[in-house]
Amino acid sequence: MLQKNKAVFLDRDGVLNREMGDYVRRIEDFHILDNFDALKILQNKGYLLLVATNQGGLAKGWYTEDELAKMHLSLKETYHAHGVEITDFFYCPHHPNFTGDCDCRKPKPGLLLQGIEKYNLDPAKSYFIGDRDRDVEAGTAAGVKGILINSDQPISEVLDLID
Repeated sequence: MLQKNKAVFLDRDGVLNREMGDYVRRIEDFHILDNFDALKILQNKGYLLLVATNQGGLAKGWYTEDELAKMHLSLKETYHAHGVEITDFFYCPHHPNFTGDCDCRKPKPGLLLQGIEKYNLDPAKSYFIGDRDRDVEAGTAAGVKGILINSDQPISEVLDLID
């Protein structure tokens, strides 16, 4: 049997890019935080880096899939330029007031379960860093250890919580 991989799931807004207090709707408002060294350390420890983010603004029509793709490409390219590879992005395009209930909107674990299946992850050896209780709840529901940080807090300050 193949050995299972391990990953650190990362919320996007407030963890990888600056929290705006509302939806980031345009690439011009997308400001990437400097977590390059911290994520490089995790990458060097063998963790895949996966983004798991609610993007309810899509359901609200506040931005498009194209605009979201630009933001994610910017994130991927900026981190790549610093030697960090973001393996994949998982996002929920739903909002309960606009599209009804779904299995992927955090605090439900759907986004993490997608990553666990796609990358043959061992949830017990994986983590989820987020700036909202719903991130930790999603991690717990998926069997992944959740780590709660403050919005825009450097990830380097919680590296000691990850084996």
